[in-house]
Amino acid sequence: MHRQELGARVLRIGVVDDHHSIVRGLASIADEHEDMSVVAGAETVAELLTEVDDLDLVVLDLRLADGSSPRANVERLRDAGMKTLVYTSGDEPYLVRQAAAAGVLGVLRKSARPSEIVDAIRCAAAGEQFATMDWAAAIDSDEDFVDLPPRLRQVLELYAAGEPTSRVAAQTELSTETVNAYVGRIRAKYSAVGRPAPTKTDLYKRAIEDGWLPIPRRFRR
Repeated sequence: MHRQELGARVLRIGVVDDHHSIVRGLASIADEHEDMSVVAGAETVAELLTEVDDLDLVVLDLRLADGSSPRANVERLRDAGMKTLVYTSGDEPYLVRQAAAAGVLGVLRKSARPSEIVDAIRCAAAGEQFATMDWAAAIDSDEDFVDLPPRLRQVLELYAAGEPTSRVAAQTELSTETVNAYVGRIRAKYSAVGRPAPTKTDLYKRAIEDGWLPIPRRFRR
């Protein structure tokens, strides 16, 4: 995947996708253009960051085998100083919404034409948003996202993952009454945006949808 970079500066692109054919396909598309090159491919963001630290752009698959959330992945790449473009099959709008909320620069379908992929890479690498219908839909739906302060998020992560109230209280050093009150506030927030969560199972689903909990293994590709 490496190409000698001569003359004009070549955009250094990384790809995070657990399907090697996707990485090879993007590398092949990039190799047809002298101003870009896929220099690294990895199955997880953590693996990519151990390989390289000077990429102009990372093309990120939304759903990875490690169950990591798009929100966490985009934020981790951003903290490492790397811009991100999402590459998706387009059938999971809640994952697109997570990525949009985290500051990704564009949402691109895997069915996109090579010319559109190249345009998106150039645009995002320059720090500009690449507008598509999927991107617009994600922005529009972001009003349904429930952003929780750290303490409520901690309670949700533990409680929705199956911990009883007493265990949540012990791990957070809160009283059981406070934990119950926090769970009530979380439910109220979801109800207020039209995403009610009256049961613990519902809260578990909402936590996955908003990226607070990892995608369960049975739903990974």
